[in-house]
Amino acid sequence: MKHAPTHLHEIIVVDNASTDATSALAGKFPNVKVVSEPKKGLTHARQRGWKEASGTHFAYIDADTRIHDRWFAIIREKFSADESLIALSGPYDYFDLPTVHRFIVRWYWRLMAAPASLLTGYVMVGGNFVVKREALEQINGFDTTIAFYGEDTNIARRLHKVGRVHFSRHFFIFSSGRRLAKEGILKTGWTYVLNYLSEVLRHKPATKRYTDIR
Repeated sequence: MKHAPTHLHEIIVVDNASTDATSALAGKFPNVKVVSEPKKGLTHARQRGWKEASGTHFAYIDADTRIHDRWFAIIREKFSADESLIALSGPYDYFDLPTVHRFIVRWYWRLMAAPASLLTGYVMVGGNFVVKREALEQINGFDTTIAFYGEDTNIARRLHKVGRVHFSRHFFIFSSGRRLAKEGILKTGWTYVLNYLSEVLRHKPATKRYTDIR
């Protein structure tokens, strides 16, 4: 990111029971607030971030993601153009995968995520979304009973009840593809599709556990 956005209110790093130097490293950056969440789990970390934040719009990204220069501009444009919009999300572009794998994943987003968003009214990617404070408060934040898979669809489904949730393939973010590389694209893709459908139809994820990929 070449230019820091002047409207950025605060940056919060949630240290979710890490065993490395996450807190020390993040704390070296000016204007960064580091908070600790001892309860291990993705939704616990997201919930803690919400409780600590004081802005009107919350942008969630993960530790292995990289923002591009247009990311904040797209947020401004989308929310300024549509007052009914309460949440915005977009896909990952895996910066550390081979070119052919990145090509396959991009078509996955086109053929699966975009049509699913039109059909159900909601698709969200957990490491790349922005949500209005008032909307998150209405649904009481994240479901901390969910370990990993399905957490983004769960929050999207519940947000959809109070306002418009928009998925745009142009609102992408760079992310690490190490999970895909280790588990395989087909297996990982099927796991995400299965849990998306399970959350949509059964209102709960199909996969109960997950393996943390380092």
